[in-house]
Amino acid sequence: MPRGQCGGQGWWHGKFRGCGYRMTLGREAILDVLSKAEGHLSAEDIYIKIHSRYPNVGLTTIYRTLDVLSDVGMVYKLDFGDGRARYEFAEGPKGVHHHHHLVCTECHKIIDYTDFIDDEVELLNQTEKGLGQKYKFKITNHLIQFYGVCQECSDKK
Repeated sequence: MPRGQCGGQGWWHGKFRGCGYRMTLGREAILDVLSKAEGHLSAEDIYIKIHSRYPNVGLTTIYRTLDVLSDVGMVYKLDFGDGRARYEFAEGPKGVHHHHHLVCTECHKIIDYTDFIDDEVELLNQTEKGLGQKYKFKITNHLIQFYGVCQECSDKK
């Protein structure tokens, strides 16, 4: 099945089953942690959050589940340059919550950037359209990360 093409209706439970996967207790716990996450969690972060309640869910299960969720398009696997993959839901209960990331190369703080101005939206639309035409490629989504130094780290220098 192509990446991101499974669909059930409703929120993550139906989507996961709609992709043809069994819902195990471990998978349910992982999805629950991701659905309530405020930030970008690593597999280790998820393990720490569920281990006391579900001691039989090991790190290997978490990695495998995250790979499946990434393959079906339910979560994004993100690399912020700190050597740890991080994960976040591709959409929430109210649908897609599109944002970009600002990543501080000093303290590794990650800021979700959502307040796009019209010029930014227009530039991205033009870029997607141009790339699609040039390479005969249908673009369905994008992930953008900007790297730099946050205000707090700049003030320290």
